[in-house]
Amino acid sequence: MLYPKIYIDFERARWTFDDINWDQFDASLLTDEHAQTIKMNAITEWAALPATEMFLRDYRHDSDFSAFMSIWFYEEQKHSLILIEYLRRFRPDLAPTEEELHQIRFEFDEAPPLETLMLHFCGEIRLYHWYKRASEWHTEPVIKMIYETIAKDEARHGGAYLQFMKKALTHNTEEAQRAFAKIGVLMAAARRTKKALHPTNLHVNEALFPKDTIQSRMPEPGWLEHWLDKQIQFDKHWEGKVSGRILHNMSILLKQTFNSVQDLNKFRRSLSSGSSLNSTSA
Repeated sequence: MLYPKIYIDFERARWTFDDINWDQFDASLLTDEHAQTIKMNAITEWAALPATEMFLRDYRHDSDFSAFMSIWFYEEQKHSLILIEYLRRFRPDLAPTEEELHQIRFEFDEAPPLETLMLHFCGEIRLYHWYKRASEWHTEPVIKMIYETIAKDEARHGGAYLQFMKKALTHNTEEAQRAFAKIGVLMAAARRTKKALHPTNLHVNEALFPKDTIQSRMPEPGWLEHWLDKQIQFDKHWEGKVSGRILHNMSILLKQTFNSVQDLNKFRRSLSSGSSLNSTSA
């Protein structure tokens, strides 16, 4: 089992609200524009609730990973709460309402569990870089510290997901390879799309389309792309960091060398070809 050690590691790294230097707040450096984006991120982080419900449903066969969800959910919800607490203290008029938070809780369609695992691994990598960039964009000291703090959490979460991915490869090598390569190609090539490729921005319930993404249920549905493109300016340089990190981890995980998305896609196609040949032979 991975959960017991991950739990201990997470406990060692855990922070509390008291670790935030609230007394360093500088009201002159918090603009309406900045505060509004904090609200949107607070609501987005609340999406850990429906995501956890999805994982517990789809991973009933895996008690190790399901147990890990208890600490992942705790820490992800804390991200939402620390952003809400910041607004409660300094811009209470913008603190999300219970209804705004509840709007993003809905059921996700079932999907291949290993693909979902890989998707969220990539999502953690992306969030780490988004929050690092957000910390640079903000000038108010307290929110800069908060974004730096939760960015480190996202990096740890990505590391934990990676451990479960390694475990999956030992139990079901071919299925795991296909799932990880398929989603890796999608997520590492995000800079080629206009839409931010993150789990909260993907369609997850066909019956609710088009309001079946977390972002479509936000008070300002188009805020994410604006935040990335116009505000924190998450440009090609930063997208390259995300893509590079995904490819680096895939190289280690799959024991291959992927210098580009094309390399990973070539590997993905070779897996599909191998499966077709095996089916024909059978």
